[in-house]
Amino acid sequence: MALTLLLGGARSGKSALAARLAAAEAATRPVVVVVTGEARDDEMAARIARHQAERPPGWATVRAPIDLAAAISAARRDAFVIVDCLTLWVANLAARHGDDEVLTLARRTADLAAARPAPTVAVSNEVGSGIVPFDPAVRAWRDLLGSVNAIWATAADRAALVVAGRVVRLERAEEVLGG
Repeated sequence: MALTLLLGGARSGKSALAARLAAAEAATRPVVVVVTGEARDDEMAARIARHQAERPPGWATVRAPIDLAAAISAARRDAFVIVDCLTLWVANLAARHGDDEVLTLARRTADLAAARPAPTVAVSNEVGSGIVPFDPAVRAWRDLLGSVNAIWATAADRAALVVAGRVVRLERAEEVLGG
């Protein structure tokens, strides 16, 4: 298992699943959790604190709101890496870069994660399944995140949709279409 992508809605269980996968290997390898969220308000600070409290004390936490590639590269080769989450990473990047640059960074970073010899699990929100947002900026961000998720899914060995704590495996088109 090199790269696994876990997609899902808010509170769907995707981060908990990533932690379970890491815990299953924590006896034989270090675990590094790369977090992309920033505590810009009290509610987000509380979320971050709750996630930190849920992690075992031996797991390393690395903050990477922008330079995700550097954080992944800095992890030990044998470490199990959790990236939580691409959604906030894309939001952080979109505030600083145009879409083309974000997509280029997403390709490079996904390829880097997929090339690691040890497992990497990336978590991201699936935000394109709901209603079409009224605001053009929100629609553009939703579309950008969807494109980034597709880039990471292409690079991943495995991808799954997490819904209410249950997993639906996402197969490549070639697997379904027989080509």
